[in-house]
Amino acid sequence: MQKIHHPADSRGYADRGWLQSHHTFSFANYHDPERMNFGTLRVINDDYIEAGMGFGTHPHSNMEIITVPIIGELRHKDSLGNEFIIREGEIQTMSAGYGIAHSEYSNLEIGKTNLLQIWVLPKKIDITPKYAQKKFDESQRKNKFQLIVSPDGQSGSVDINQDAYFSLVDLEKEKALAYKKYLPANGIYLFVIEGQVSVAGQVINPRDGLGLMNSSDINLLAQTDSKILLMEVPLA
Repeated sequence: MQKIHHPADSRGYADRGWLQSHHTFSFANYHDPERMNFGTLRVINDDYIEAGMGFGTHPHSNMEIITVPIIGELRHKDSLGNEFIIREGEIQTMSAGYGIAHSEYSNLEIGKTNLLQIWVLPKKIDITPKYAQKKFDESQRKNKFQLIVSPDGQSGSVDINQDAYFSLVDLEKEKALAYKKYLPANGIYLFVIEGQVSVAGQVINPRDGLGLMNSSDINLLAQTDSKILLMEVPLA
């Protein structure tokens, strides 16, 4: 098994005043040729947005964009006519396809909104743009994997234009859990939102990332109560 560890303090960082963002992979002014992607997983941005602030209308194309709110609320508006508030416990996806423009602002009056924005390279290009948003029952991820993103919307997940599978799990201290891949050729990338987890002989801490290649099933052991996002993605 090949693995690559991205400690939280090794990430790129940008501070715009209203936005503090940590970049697991190269993004905007942060560029590291050794940190361009993990297979089709292109971006993991860990964003903290000040109340009432955010990104004005801007375009995307040929990218699968997944937003995972951690704290706070995000106000979304796009060129497809969608206007929604995205809250903790919900997942938002956009298949940008041949082109979509959107804005996103913190919907809070006080405090910061924290979210993960993740980009995955698409399987097919220039498809019709698509938006989806769904609330998931957080009790259904306690000590088990809750599938939130997939290619076909199975098990109540949201579908995207790629053979990728995203799962969330809240793992209690000292609990162990095995993960079986959906597609044998895919790689696995783990991102620890909270806590500390041991996997494949590696301890990963809050906001660390760990990529696993040429792996079969993997086993997670929580050192503390932990929240983990597991992303299974094609490597080519």
